[in-house]
Amino acid sequence: MLAAALLLANAPAGAALSAGDAAAVFKAAGFTKAADGRYIRCVEETPTASYTPGAIEAVDVNGDGQPEAFVTESSMFCYGSPHTFFGLVAKRAGGWTMLLDDVGTPVVLETRHGGWADVEVGGPGFGAMPVWQWDGQAYQRKTPGE
Repeated sequence: MLAAALLLANAPAGAALSAGDAAAVFKAAGFTKAADGRYIRCVEETPTASYTPGAIEAVDVNGDGQPEAFVTESSMFCYGSPHTFFGLVAKRAGGWTMLLDDVGTPVVLETRHGGWADVEVGGPGFGAMPVWQWDGQAYQRKTPGE
């Protein structure tokens, strides 16, 4: 989570989430709470040292003063390379909703579309990385060169 936290440092800080909101964020992102209290989205067939359970980073991606949340989970078994699932979850009138999900490291960019920050998907490789952009209704994944 440290790498994601460092890459999210450019995003405006959001308020910390309550325990109830955190549980709702995990649920919206497809996680379940294990008996030991960890939130898990993907159960490894054989546990590996690369596994890191679900974590939340509250950020204000659209600049409205209310937090959205990046949710991450890392596992080479579940997600291959670059090992990390991430989702962006926002609070709506009906509760928390997943706005985007991908595999890689979320990098909040300075550029915006419709008031929402663009989110680059960092990971291994060379060249331009995919970027999620808000189209006014939802995030759309843009692949450079398309």
